[in-house]
Amino acid sequence: MRHIRKSFAGVVANDDVSLDVHAGEIHALLGENGAGKTTLMNILYGIYSADSGSIRWKGEDLGAHSPREAIQRGIGMVHQHFMMVPTLTASENITLGLKSDGHPFPNRARLDRSIREISRTYGLDVEPTAPVSTLSVGEQQRVEIMKLLYRKAEILVLDEPTAVLTPAEADRFFAVLGRLRKEGHAVILITHRIPEVLQVADRIAVLRDGAKVADLEARDAVPAELSRLMIGRELKEVARSPRGTAPSRPGEAPGLELESLVLADRGLEKLKGVSLRVGRGEILGIAGVDGNGQKELAECVLGLRRLASGSISFGGRRVERLSVAQRKRRGLAYVSDDRHRDGLVLEMDLAENLLLKDLAIRGFAKPGIIDMKRCRQAAETAIADYGIKTTGTSEPSRLLSGGNQQKLILARELASAPSFIVASQPTRGLDVGATQFVRERLLERRAAGAAVLLLSADLDEILALSDRIAVMHRGSLSKPIENAPGVDLTRIGLLMAGHAGVESA
Repeated sequence: MRHIRKSFAGVVANDDVSLDVHAGEIHALLGENGAGKTTLMNILYGIYSADSGSIRWKGEDLGAHSPREAIQRGIGMVHQHFMMVPTLTASENITLGLKSDGHPFPNRARLDRSIREISRTYGLDVEPTAPVSTLSVGEQQRVEIMKLLYRKAEILVLDEPTAVLTPAEADRFFAVLGRLRKEGHAVILITHRIPEVLQVADRIAVLRDGAKVADLEARDAVPAELSRLMIGRELKEVARSPRGTAPSRPGEAPGLELESLVLADRGLEKLKGVSLRVGRGEILGIAGVDGNGQKELAECVLGLRRLASGSISFGGRRVERLSVAQRKRRGLAYVSDDRHRDGLVLEMDLAENLLLKDLAIRGFAKPGIIDMKRCRQAAETAIADYGIKTTGTSEPSRLLSGGNQQKLILARELASAPSFIVASQPTRGLDVGATQFVRERLLERRAAGAAVLLLSADLDEILALSDRIAVMHRGSLSKPIENAPGVDLTRIGLLMAGHAGVESA
């Protein structure tokens, strides 16, 4: 890619960016959200056309091209926000657009067998016959990765591919990348995890504010320098102070309490007697590979799913019969793991999205009348407080980068100083700067006495933020353990992978 330039409505996304990727190498692309990484890759994949610049592929000028043509040439991309048809099965999405044997009436059983073989080979646990609409975010990501492997892409662009994997699974996946590299494939790895980059990459390109600021060999890279190049400043590690309030101190006002939650969906038990208590001023982290009931647990606490049995209490008061709105008025905040599906209304502007929770709670509206002037002023304050990069309160939220969309959600959910917070994968796909910002906000609420339930497939995040840790596997929850120096990481990893018995809490 040579001298690529791209702008949207006068805002420069890529500013004279050049990038070389060779066959048989893993090339890491680092940068903050909004740095221009995804735009650059969307130009390579054919979703966007560059305003100027050129692309050569295997010695030939690629010229203007579509994603279909990119796929036919062997260029594949897994987007941070997935490109699938939710009403089709995983198998149908993987083979969509291909003329398989028997076209137009392909032998689905044969295709499903071949997909299961890929699943076993690469350790990507996906049921081919499952409708995509029933899959968790992590499972959908695995389908997207399998789509590229099934189509034998020569260059694979992967955006945060290990976000939902355990450390052991990530190591196996890196072994897959190593095998692909050895076979002559090229891999472009977009990730905010600098240790992963140093572990698997051959070369690293760093983007900041749309321009490439560094291009270096991975063997010569230093973590602190990479972080500084990405965000333009030194980054201090987020530190969790010792918990000052025990979760079960006699006489203390209780926080979030779940008792024997059972949830059935299409005849399958998604939650199997889950019980836990999160004290005020505590973060309880739930680790686990995505798709083991974490999403269902979060939605039960929020009120989106109806329990078969069990009870939910906020501050000692039962709420399982209350609506979502009533629970939020009781002090609940929810950070979803899918900001596009149920975190934001993408066509609404920033001010409108900030009102989705607080319209009635913060007095922005009286019956039949919304005070839009006051709403805009509150939005401007939130933009300034949370450092949201935007052209203004009237910008559609779909035009924001992933990190700024997450900041928008946090600004909305934390504005009313909630007492109970459910944060599901709060930093998935975010760069190091945005990740630090999100973690600091959660720790601030913990310090203010909120009970925080953190669900994350990122074990490093669980260890950094949690006072106690439990592991979820196939709808069951292990007994929480204290997150103290010397915590048994091996056992946590085994529990996440399902290789050890999970005791009911």
